[in-house]
Amino acid sequence: MPPFLKFMGNKSHHTFKKNEREKVKRQKKADKLAKKIDLKKSKSELLPREDGFDPDIADIIPGPQARSEEE
Repeated sequence: MPPFLKFMGNKSHHTFKKNEREKVKRQKKADKLAKKIDLKKSKSELLPREDGFDPDIADIIPGPQARSEEE
């Protein structure tokens, strides 16, 4: 072996399988990011309306409550 080849580093060899695994990993990451963006967009559409009406708390009356007859 020539002396100058002793000091050269070994080449890393990416196998075809490793490249395929990395490609799948990148695709999954991109899909996950797209799904996250879609969820954010749909959640922003579900926020309470600008008029202040929230259907989840429409029947709740603020303030002291009347006693029930059971007590």
